[in-house]
Amino acid sequence: MENIVPDPQVLIDCVNRRMPFGKYKDTLICDMPISYLEWMHNKGGFPAGKLGMLLSTVFEIKSNGVDQLLRQIKFKYGK
Repeated sequence: MENIVPDPQVLIDCVNRRMPFGKYKDTLICDMPISYLEWMHNKGGFPAGKLGMLLSTVFEIKSNGVDQLLRQIKFKYGK
């Protein structure tokens, strides 16, 4: 079994990177409303690449009700 180590930089990037397009352009990825993330997910998924990975990470965190984690990381590591 492969030993997978999570990258904490992903969560730091979620609280510092802004959405580059769309209705929520310039909104921090961590501040994207769950309704918009659900819409993207249901419309065919998130974009490819790092942006899609960050959006899907925030989607999973918010859908599982642990978004307090994002608030704590934003407080500590946000720009």
